[in-house]
Amino acid sequence: MLFQKKAGGAGWLLVCLGNPGEKYENTRHNVGFMVADELGERQNAPIQKLKFKALTNLFTISGEKVLVMKPVTYMNLSGEAVRQAADFYKIAPDHILVVSDDTALAVGRLRVRRGGSAGGHNGLKNIIQHLGTDQFPRIRVGVGEKPHPDYDMADWVLGKFQGEDLTAIQKAVVRAADCVECFLKDGPDKAMNQFNG
Repeated sequence: MLFQKKAGGAGWLLVCLGNPGEKYENTRHNVGFMVADELGERQNAPIQKLKFKALTNLFTISGEKVLVMKPVTYMNLSGEAVRQAADFYKIAPDHILVVSDDTALAVGRLRVRRGGSAGGHNGLKNIIQHLGTDQFPRIRVGVGEKPHPDYDMADWVLGKFQGEDLTAIQKAVVRAADCVECFLKDGPDKAMNQFNG
């Protein structure tokens, strides 16, 4: 692109969902943050600059300038951070890639989609509300279904990974970071073919 809107601007937002604070570390709802941290390690740079109600850093991933974001608003207000950054960098929804947890997928499974409903996920719901569209791509990382119907969903998603699940999710976080790189380099179709399983 010959005329960058802002010097050193971003062409993509990578929004990795989670809840801020130690008590939420390594919980099912914080898989997005784990993926952001994995990408940060690959870049040898922390994601800790507070901007747009998120911890951020500007990375070049697969040749694209990407603002990686970990919103600090808590999950159900994630859209506020996304909206601010999207407005600032003038980024269209199809260049906002969101990484979130998904209780409808088995632990460690990935699903890439171009858009669609929030599927009951409060973070996605709020982003859809703030962007006024559900047509933004996302990578969903499976955290498994709650053990029985009466189990409180909040308790489930705010619970920590243990045992086999922990091993599976650690591998999935690495694969999700690979998926981000593939998506940015080769587009959604290639990422879907390679990582949806």
